Amino acid sequence: MNRPGIDLKDCRTAVLGSTSGIGRAVAFALAEAGADVIVHGRSSRDAADEVATAVRRFGGRSAVLMADLAEREAGDRLVEAAWSLWGGLDAWLHIAGADTLTGSAAKLAFDAKLDLLWTVDVVATIRLCRAVGERMKDQGHGTILTMGWDQAETGMGGDSGELFAATKGAVMAFTRSLALSLAPTVRVNALAPGWIKTRWGEGASKTWHERVLRETPMARWGTPEDVARVACFLVSPAAEFLTGQVIRVNGGAVR
Repeated sequence: MNRPGIDLKDCRTAVLGSTSGIGRAVAFALAEAGADVIVHGRSSRDAADEVATAVRRFGGRSAVLMADLAEREAGDRLVEAAWSLWGGLDAWLHIAGADTLTGSAAKLAFDAKLDLLWTVDVVATIRLCRAVGERMKDQGHGTILTMGWDQAETGMGGDSGELFAATKGAVMAFTRSLALSLAPTVRVNALAPGWIKTRWGEGASKTWHERVLRETPMARWGTPEDVARVACFLVSPAAEFLTGQVIRVNGGAVR
């Protein structure tokens, strides 16, 4: 990926949920721009080590920290470890979220999915970003990026639509408020991706593929790299006058 004008050399970053999908692409984009990257994963140390090794090939530092964000104490330890590793952080990218669309969690009942998404996507985002934000404020600078969803603002029918609209909508509202709390020292923004071809998209049915093309003016699925490029911009000095924003990375979809 070529990002002319974005130089993140010596920028200390942590990317939560960076072993696959959007988070993995974000870690690589930051590293290619010169940043040092802390890779975070929940359960697959091998996947995390693989990403960290690839990050180092760009010339920057990388380290791996594992934590299950469904556990509050694990999240607290993650913040402490990430902040201590390189004597502070310049950017915290909270990409991690529970996957209730694929794997064993897809078979959970609605209430169980709600509990999981609320704990991982909402509570962990709020608690960890607040903790990091206070440290950044004391340090005198920093930027935080959270993960929303474009259809949280417009609605989507069905169980998954209700679940993601509620949880990602909460994250987006929190992001706007945290930006006000931490301004002008720390910038806080949210990404709101649309139809991005991650693991669920790879296995989506023909009907879903047709819906994506119909709803997206750019006439294609988005890629994790599309989101990563925007993330890289938002944590860079080029975005120094942007805070409290929800950036829709969705190919122009208006629903």
